[in-house]
Amino acid sequence: MRRTIYIRFREDAAVSPIADLPPVWFAALLKPKRWRAPRLLACGGASGQAKSWGIDEGRSDVNDIIGQLPTAVAVSSKPAKPVRWTAEMVHPSVDKGQGTQASYLRKEFELSGSTDGARLFISAQGLYLCFINGERVGSDLLTPGWTCYDKRLSHQVYDVARYLKPGRNVIDIWLADGWYRSQIMWAQNAIYNCWGDKIAAIAEIRREGSAKPIVVTDATWQSGLLPILKSGIYFGEIYDARAENLPPSGGSEVLPFDKSILIAHETAPVRELSPLPVVRSFADDQGRTVYDFGQNSAGYVSLTVRGEAGARVIIEHAEILDRHGVFDNANMRTAAARVEYVLKGGGEESYKPHFTFQGFRYARVAMEGAATIVSIVSVPITSATASTASFSSANPLVNRLVENTIWSLRSNFIEIPTDCPQRDERLGWTGDAQVFAPAACYLNGSETFLRKWLRDVMADQRDDGAIAHVVPDPTRMRPDAYPGFFGSTGWGDAICVVPWVLWLHYGDRSVLDETLPAMVKWVDFVWSISDGPIVRPPRARSARGATFGDWLQPSGPSEKPLPTCGDDMAATLYLYISSTLAAKAARVVGKARIAARMTRRAETVRKAFAREFIAPSGRLVYDDQTSYALAILHDLIPKKQLPAAREYFKAAIARADGRIGTGFIGTPALLPALIKIGEPELAASVFLQEEVPGWLYQVKMGATTI
Repeated sequence: MRRTIYIRFREDAAVSPIADLPPVWFAALLKPKRWRAPRLLACGGASGQAKSWGIDEGRSDVNDIIGQLPTAVAVSSKPAKPVRWTAEMVHPSVDKGQGTQASYLRKEFELSGSTDGARLFISAQGLYLCFINGERVGSDLLTPGWTCYDKRLSHQVYDVARYLKPGRNVIDIWLADGWYRSQIMWAQNAIYNCWGDKIAAIAEIRREGSAKPIVVTDATWQSGLLPILKSGIYFGEIYDARAENLPPSGGSEVLPFDKSILIAHETAPVRELSPLPVVRSFADDQGRTVYDFGQNSAGYVSLTVRGEAGARVIIEHAEILDRHGVFDNANMRTAAARVEYVLKGGGEESYKPHFTFQGFRYARVAMEGAATIVSIVSVPITSATASTASFSSANPLVNRLVENTIWSLRSNFIEIPTDCPQRDERLGWTGDAQVFAPAACYLNGSETFLRKWLRDVMADQRDDGAIAHVVPDPTRMRPDAYPGFFGSTGWGDAICVVPWVLWLHYGDRSVLDETLPAMVKWVDFVWSISDGPIVRPPRARSARGATFGDWLQPSGPSEKPLPTCGDDMAATLYLYISSTLAAKAARVVGKARIAARMTRRAETVRKAFAREFIAPSGRLVYDDQTSYALAILHDLIPKKQLPAAREYFKAAIARADGRIGTGFIGTPALLPALIKIGEPELAASVFLQEEVPGWLYQVKMGATTI
């Protein structure tokens, strides 16, 4: 017998819910045979989050285990009920559109009786912060998060009894552009107002168990302007403290909105990590102060300043200094990554941005007017707060490489798995996610984070089965701006690779049940590119089935380039990989017919691959490291040709002077393939060499992220 208990984390939990669990509960995440893997229920939230665990009824220590739960949780034998919204999605009438001054919604209301059990249900088009009686609700950042907003919009749940009082109460909801309508994609073809041009909020407060809400968003709410004069994910934020506490100056408008797309926030919220102090500072040739926080991260600067009203603090961000030690933010491209704070005067003032983040190690601060920095720190933010691994060795460069990987994970796990946190991109590239997913699951509790993202992958999947290059996918909303921005092998295969990784790490087969139909659609799409087992992607980037191949594969010196993996081979390799994974997933969930069809598909591709790409001598036609690594790792080379292929593989590495010769899809396979053919010393040599290209070169040069 098993019984299920339901756990809801209170809004005032001090740390990430998963990290707050005692060791015996954390062990439950890693032992799926003893414990059912945790999953979010329908009525969870970043705070007020609900999770379920199955516990063996006969275990004598069940009550002891429950007793070890932190005070930040409540335990129930019943799941939370789905939200039945009575509130409306409401737009502030003072809003003037994308890139203009941010605005707020306000409602005064009377409350009689007890505040016990009062909970706030809230979401927004754009980003929001909520205040009740002047006190901020919760500590979650960048809410409601980032999803495919037209199909899936997260909401949060907060216990708000402590913010309320009998009698008159005031609720304010601050709104800003966020991912919803600020610039997305690079400036050569930037998209604005991607999911809509009107910011808005939907919110209601109700007592638990009561059918009648205390207050709901509707057309009676007032609106006003905020001291945030401009904000954007890429842009940054301009804040004028002289404009704080502006009175309402407008009303509100109820927008047409499909409430069925509202979903409980499905993973841990974005939260602040411990601040990073300044390790050194210096003045540049224009008198600006450059602060070095010693660690590249994603987040924002928090400062305390003193000065005259109207004085302005201007903060720019950079990851590096150039070879002359000069602040260098050229890699931000067209992302302004700029924060400005205008003082109100009259004493010390503290500030940090509200609706943006930057990727940086260095901050360059300029002053206009009379002002002095009292203190300044870098505040990293992340969704990845549940660290599950550490590493140490006798090699300090390797130790630092692992630390760099952890910091890269933190910086690129902000609501979705991104490629970078700093430039005019910051997108959920599917290729990046699929190659990093295994490492992410080793280093951090990543199950709910990646499952949430997979649901957006499926939401963005095209009718013919093609998977988007980036998820959430702005180009689905604007196909005119980015035609054909989907369907690349190695990228779209995330729909097969990531669920299988989650199954291997967490043992919850429901992820395979949920994603299997999308896996099969993807495999059928890739087969259809050339209507057969050998995939021949078109060259034109916007054409159906075009591929990135082994993106950024080193080609060596221009006078004598090294071989690189052809797109046809890379695409065919991944057709085999995904067909195999879909077959395995189908077997796990008991879908015998699908398993048989995908197995036949994989076998057909395997035989065709051998005919097309493997010479009788065992040499692969492109004779490069990626081809050998992937073909060996996935058993695509016939046994009789494997000894020769092994030597050709080693020769390909020797041609590159023992250095990495792989790109996006080949690099994760390189060292495992060498281990598989019995070459651990060669694998160690490639890994430990310190020249470029190499894992340790960047560490030797002072990098603090990957």
